[in-house]
Amino acid sequence: MESVLPFPLLASQRQDGVYVLSLQQHIWPAFKEGHHAQGERLRLIFSEKAAAAVADLLPELAPRAVAILQREQSLYGLELLLEAGICQSMQNRLESICELDYLPIAATTSLPQLLTPGLLVMDMDSTAITIECIDELAAAAGVGAEVAQVTERAMQGELDFEQSLRQRVAKLKGANQSIIDDLCARLPLSPGLESMIAELKSHGWRTVVASGGFTPFVGHLQQLLGLDAAFANELVISDGKLLGEVSGQVVDAAFKADVVRTCAEQWQIAAGQRLAIGDGANDIPMVQAADFGIAYHAKPKLAAAAAARINKLGLQVLPFLLQGR
Repeated sequence: MESVLPFPLLASQRQDGVYVLSLQQHIWPAFKEGHHAQGERLRLIFSEKAAAAVADLLPELAPRAVAILQREQSLYGLELLLEAGICQSMQNRLESICELDYLPIAATTSLPQLLTPGLLVMDMDSTAITIECIDELAAAAGVGAEVAQVTERAMQGELDFEQSLRQRVAKLKGANQSIIDDLCARLPLSPGLESMIAELKSHGWRTVVASGGFTPFVGHLQQLLGLDAAFANELVISDGKLLGEVSGQVVDAAFKADVVRTCAEQWQIAAGQRLAIGDGANDIPMVQAADFGIAYHAKPKLAAAAAARINKLGLQVLPFLLQGR
């Protein structure tokens, strides 16, 4: 895992017996993460490309104190103690900075603890991986346009998740099993997935994937990343051919929410330590079942339901959203 140095544009020095952080002519008291006075806080997580823009913005944010967040990820993190919450115009400024994500933290909010074992339940398609597996399978089977039509009907509210799933899978009838194996071999992981999982696991976290997709792909992820459990739909295959059916209970939105609850109970996860992350409306019940739900490059409905959002960067942002000390 790659670990970055503290934000290079801030100089640390001792002044009148206390540590301060300085940027050009600006000086702010420094505090250690987890050792701050009560108040509104703002976390900034950003890449090296965004460092100069963040440095320009810091004086306008006028923090009472600043902490440097260090994680086992190739990003920078700052926590600012503010006099008040940020206004809409400042939110717009933050949104305009490429390769920066941020988390406002209310004075009464307690974040999950990174150093205490917890549970992370992830969606797979467009969250843990960058693609939608059903679309890739359909393209390989030569029925991409037909499956896309079913997907569009589902997005328009004409079909529920199970109806949409069964109709799309039916289009795969007769396809060779080899299209599954081929896709597993080139499954594209989302940026930061591996380092994020490794950091959580180093602190005793349980990691799970719960997907409305299919078992070969979640099984591949489980083996590759050492996940504790994986849940998805089972494609029916006979004599090397897909039969266009799924067997067993369908992994829908309600099932995914139940995964959060049952896994937390199974592993005796402490209150406040249950996380879930996803990208679509089908993930809303799962995110709401968690103590801390995260929207990842998400649709607006999920973004509105989540406690935190990752919009610009990869999954390596996630450890910065947790309390590190």
